[in-house]
Amino acid sequence: MLNLSVYNVRLVKEKGARYDLSTKKITCVQNANDIIKEVFFLHELAEESFVLLTLNTKHEVTGLFEVSRGSLNQSLVHPREVFKRAILNNASSIIIAHNHPSGDTTPSQADLNITKRIAEAGKLMDIKLLDHLIIGDDNYCSLAQSNPDLLR
Repeated sequence: MLNLSVYNVRLVKEKGARYDLSTKKITCVQNANDIIKEVFFLHELAEESFVLLTLNTKHEVTGLFEVSRGSLNQSLVHPREVFKRAILNNASSIIIAHNHPSGDTTPSQADLNITKRIAEAGKLMDIKLLDHLIIGDDNYCSLAQSNPDLLR
């Protein structure tokens, strides 16, 4: 006789809340920034936080996740942690974001590298990375706009 473990994978909602937003559909980068600002307050954090928005085929937000929280100038993230959440939420596409507590939204080489890795992993799973936002004090940088080749 052998003992075998049987597992069940579930997505558990941590909370539900009403937010002062005009839409949950992402039609432009400003929509994504508004949601991130309203839900995660990244512009106010003293340490880096990496977040994920999962979207359906109509580009409506279906899930919001904090993937990792780091230190003053880095937040470790691996594509596996991003796509674990995206797959469980049946995402068609994703938007990722993280903050720079310094307020400077200039992407670092590490930011560019992780964006490329996540975009490549997404291609394998047919989950498109639409954008990576870097959030500063009162502004943001869209890597889809400033470095579109990273997401192709």
